[in-house]
Order: sequence, then C-alpha cells, then structure tokens
Amino acid sequence: MRFLALPVLLGSSLLAAAALTPAHAASGGPLVVVNPGFEQGTEGWTFTSGTGVATNVPHGGAKLIYLDAGEGMSVSQTVAVPTAGHYSISAWIATGGPGGTFTVLRNGTAAGSVTLPARSTYTRYTISNVELAAGDQLGIVFGSGSGWVNADDVMISPGTAAGPRVSSSNAKVVEMFGWAKDKAGSWVHQSGVPGPLNVDERQPAGTGQGTYASTYWAGYAHRSGYYSRDFAHQLAGAQILGLAAENKTMLRSFAASATEEHKYYPVWALNFDGSTNLSIDYRSPTNFVREVPATFELVEKANHAFRWSGDRSYIDDPVFWDYYRHATNEFVELHDGTRSNGSVKVAEGTGKGIFQGTASYNEDGEPLIEAGDGIGSQYQAYKALADLAVDKGDLKLAAEYAAKARELKRYFNDTWSRKQGSTDFVRAYNVAGEPVTGFGKENSWFMPMKGIVDAGPRNDAYLDFIDTQASGPEGPVNIEAFTYLPDTFFRHNRNETAWKWMQSVYDRRENRHVVGRQGLNGDYPEVSFTLVSQTVEGLMGIQPDAPRRTVATQSRLPADIGWLEVADVPVGDGKVTVRHDGQTSTTFTNHAGHQTFWEARFAGTHRWLEVNGHRMVGMPKVIDGVRYTVAVVPVRAGQTATVKVTG
Repeated sequence: MRFLALPVLLGSSLLAAAALTPAHAASGGPLVVVNPGFEQGTEGWTFTSGTGVATNVPHGGAKLIYLDAGEGMSVSQTVAVPTAGHYSISAWIATGGPGGTFTVLRNGTAAGSVTLPARSTYTRYTISNVELAAGDQLGIVFGSGSGWVNADDVMISPGTAAGPRVSSSNAKVVEMFGWAKDKAGSWVHQSGVPGPLNVDERQPAGTGQGTYASTYWAGYAHRSGYYSRDFAHQLAGAQILGLAAENKTMLRSFAASATEEHKYYPVWALNFDGSTNLSIDYRSPTNFVREVPATFELVEKANHAFRWSGDRSYIDDPVFWDYYRHATNEFVELHDGTRSNGSVKVAEGTGKGIFQGTASYNEDGEPLIEAGDGIGSQYQAYKALADLAVDKGDLKLAAEYAAKARELKRYFNDTWSRKQGSTDFVRAYNVAGEPVTGFGKENSWFMPMKGIVDAGPRNDAYLDFIDTQASGPEGPVNIEAFTYLPDTFFRHNRNETAWKWMQSVYDRRENRHVVGRQGLNGDYPEVSFTLVSQTVEGLMGIQPDAPRRTVATQSRLPADIGWLEVADVPVGDGKVTVRHDGQTSTTFTNHAGHQTFWEARFAGTHRWLEVNGHRMVGMPKVIDGVRYTVAVVPVRAGQTATVKVTG
C-alpha cells in the first residue's frame, strides 16, 4: 500500500468526474455516505463509461461497483460535511492489476490517496485522519488502473486530531504502531450513522436498517456486530486510542444483556446499534452462543477501563454494578453443579457446544466441563470486583472478593491444575470429570496470562511449553488466537518471546485469513487493537490508576529496542509521555493539569535508584510473586522526571 504525497496527481478526467458529482446536503450530525454498500445501485454515485454496479463478487450485501481496466475511469461521490472533525475513510477493494486509485478529496483537492496493488482478495484500504471543516466538500473517488477494480462497503470513521505517538531506535516498532493505530481507528462507527443489521455469511444483506451507536468492529468484518470475546481483548487498545465512550457503550450493552432469563450470561454478539442481538449467534433466550470466560472477562475489563479513564460510571451505574455482582455470584452458583470442587466454586460449561454454553474459548469440540481459561478469568473477575468495591467504598465486599480470589488461586495451584500421580499440567476437565492435559490453546495460555499460576519453576516450564506448542503444528490456525501470546509472555517478563509474537502477528497481516470472507489477517480488527495495547501496556509497561492519579511504568524492551517513547497516552483527564532507555532508565512527563504520582518499576532487586539526579534507596515490591524495585515520584503538571537504576 503506497500513500502518495499531497497534492495527489489525479488524471484530469477523474477530477472532472469528481467535480461533477452533486454534493449531498447535510445539516449537523454524522458524516454519512449515500449508498455506501451500493445496494441501491447507482444512487448517490457518479459513474463514467467503463464502470457500473455488479452482483458477481460483492464483499458484502448483493452488489458492488466495478471499473474496467484502462485509464481515466472513475466512480465518485461528494458529500457536504455537517460537523468539523478528523475523519478516516475506508473501502473494501479487490483488483486484477496494479495502478488503480482510492482517493479522498477536500473541496476538490486531494487530501490523501492510495495507489492500489494487484490483489484479487478484498482488502480494506483507509485514508486516515482527514481534517474537515463544517461545510467542506468531501469527495470519494475510485480510479481505474491496468486491471479491473472492484469496490464495496465504504465507511467513514471519526478520526482523532491527535493520539499516542511512538518514536524509537527500532524502526519496526514505529512502523507497527503507526499501522495498528490507523487500522484500529478505521473500525470505529460514528454515532447516528444508519447501517444494516444482522449481516452475516448466511444473510449478506442483513434484515433491515438500524441507527448505529458509538461502537467499533470487534469480530468478523463480514458481520454487522461486535463480540464479547473480541471486545474484551480490544478494550485496552481502544482506550489508549481515545475510544472511552465506545468502550462504555459496548460494555454496558453486554452488561444489560446478562439477565436472569439468560442465566446471567451476556449475549455473545450485538449489532452496532448497541441494543439488538446479532441473529446468527442468538436464536432464543435458551439457545444462544455463550462461553464461560467472557462473563468474567467483562468484569475484569470494566475495571481495566475504570483504571484508564477514572470514569465513575463503572462503579456508580447500576447496570454495571449489578452485572459485576451477578457475574461473580449468581452466575457461578447457577453454573457449578456437575463437578465438585469442594468448598470452592468453579463456573462450568455444558460440554455440548457453543449454543448450550462452553467452558472454554477453544471451540475445537472437546466436551469440557471446566477449563483453564474459564477458571483463570473467574480469578481475575474476583480481583476486579475487589478493586472496584474499594473505590465504591464497600470495604466488606472488597475483602470478601479478595479472599475469594486468593482461595481460588490456592485451589487452582494445589489441586485443580495437578493430575494425581503425574507432573502433567491440567488445563481442563471433561464431562466425565476427568483431567485433561496437553496443549489446549486458549485453555492453556489463558492460565498464565490471567496470573492464576503461581510464579516459579512450574509456571516458567509451562510458558516454555506454550511457546513451543504455539510455534509448532499444534498451534492455532486463526491469527486472532495468536494475538493473546504477547500478553501472556509480557505478563511474566518474557520480553523477547512477547516481542517475537508481536512481530509474528504483524508480519502475517498480509496473509489470507483462515476464514475466506474475512479477507487478510490484518483486516481482522483484533490484530490492530491488540498491537496498540501490547506496545503501550506490554513493551512500555504502562499501568494507570486514574481514580488515584497514579501511573506505574516498567520497561519490557527486548534487546533489539534500545529506546522507545510513547507520547500523549491518555490517562484519566490528562496525558502522559513515557520513554524507556533499555531496562534501566525511564523518563516520565505529566501533561495533566494536576499532579500525578508515578511509580517507576524495575524488575529485580536493586539497591540504588537515581531520581532526577539524586541517589535514593530503591523500594522493594513483590507483584504476583515477582520482585521489583520501585520509586514513587510525584510529578507536577507539565513536569518531567527521570528514574535510573544505578546499583
């Protein structure tokens, strides 16, 4: 994909065609493309000779546009901009040869363009963060090339005027973050945009139109909805990119769906209107896709969003609070009746498939009743509720769930994960109550990823096992499964391994996804969102606690990244900039309008730290059984501080 320097040199016939396209009136509200999927034929678009609407190979729905091979042909539309802002414009395009173009015009002048390669697979191309004033004329132009061009499903996303920026001694991490930031931003829906509902591979035209809420794509790009599992994994990246409102809308919609009628399971997927169930995954209140880990992950991720944003809605809104309480109480009680765990309760699946409730995210067909990803996620949900209860002022509840988390972790390490008479690591139990060992993909790597495994040699050996298995023939075939591996290894300071998997995911972005209709791996939304969070939370180790105006940092830079800086990371009502030089020096800048407490963490035991040029005794701290040396530094508004390891 090549972005041309501005202004783009378009053929005169393309400019003429674009200029002749009537501007569609707009008066406030979202920036809407007329007939973005071409389901209404030529409505809203201007076609030159050699172009038209076809039905042979649409990306979505029943129709697409085509441009024959040759010079000077175009399909274009001009829209009057109702609201000033930055916008990203995307389209799905396939080509029979190189040289076609996808161009965005601002008042007739090129604001960005992509020269298309020869690629017969539909690929999503984006021109990011085009600044537009109210009343500007936005032009969208598809231009012909040396081979045929097919295009479909145009989308306008609300871009950002700014956002986190990465600089580094390593060019690849800069390139990776830039790609991931732009790609993730292209999946966001404007509130109030009309769009189809219940689109999927079985009903590509959907079941009608709805009005979309502030949401983003989390799941297959050929379905018109967002999924609880994908959303949970994308939430951190979205928060870092400034999508706090979208996260809250989506998380609240799942929380509201976890009714008594659903036995406190959240639904698996919702349409982009934020309220209706995506029909392919929902047949009735007793027959819908549901997987145990998602119920608990949404509690954990709500706490995560609260720590990043400081938004008290996460503890004051009864829809959220009721969800946390039901998920960690009634849900566990209702789904713990087959296998006894003594005094400890472990939420179970049915072993009968995804529409009856599975114990694991691994949908390979094993009839499991309990799984490692379920119990690991349950542990984190207990910890999250304990944290949230402290901020809500319910210290009794906080103590109760902190104790539950400790007891569940003890039971897991002493009993659940151990097979009698064997050193094998148990990662699940089948419907007969028998322990299951070996590699189980999600129900293997989720256990260390969720921190339920005690630190030490057993955990280290299991991490080695996961890395080996994921690298071999038993590894996953879908790219979105691999996106969890960097998180797993960063959590345990396996920096080289985590970085290896980040690069592996990024390097496969141009490969075909295992699901043909999905297109390329890079067009699976989870890929871009997780690379954003793995840069900021993983490599940089940024861990905010916005309600307490505290930010912790820890360098997890591998050997080939000498230094890395992430600027303007949003935390609460402010921003921070963090730079690591290797693993022994960190610089922190507070862009908020108030003092922020910075906890500079360094793995291992160090006697001395240098804080802003002054030698100080390092404070020891143990986190999840691992020793760190820390300094807590108050950083005033607009100030910068540096902490170094000196001995």
